[in-house]
Amino acid sequence: MGDKLVFVLTTGFNSPGVTRATLMFASISAAMDVETILFCVQEGAEIMVKGALDKEEAKPGVPTIKQRLEEAIEAGVEILVCEQTMKVKGIKEEDLIDEAKVSGAATLIDLALEANNVISLG
Repeated sequence: MGDKLVFVLTTGFNSPGVTRATLMFASISAAMDVETILFCVQEGAEIMVKGALDKEEAKPGVPTIKQRLEEAIEAGVEILVCEQTMKVKGIKEEDLIDEAKVSGAATLIDLALEANNVISLG
């Protein structure tokens, strides 16, 4: 088994700097040929909804969350969204971007036990 790194994304528009940083580090990890999983809970799940990032205001010289997410997807980061968070927030599976998969909370525990490390910023 190769290297595996799990990032837990708990933020979204409520903390854009932390969100961009988490996505950036996940992208770098995947680009380094590390199996990289992004597990999205709470506000992190909200940005995985189709069209949610289209409302983001761009600032000159600062990458948007959408740009960072596109980089992560391009790098091969696996995106999982917490099923319980989705229920609480009224998000349906068909609402998610195509690259995201619904996952149960126990999956995060299993991933953490299998991974070399788990990183959660913020």
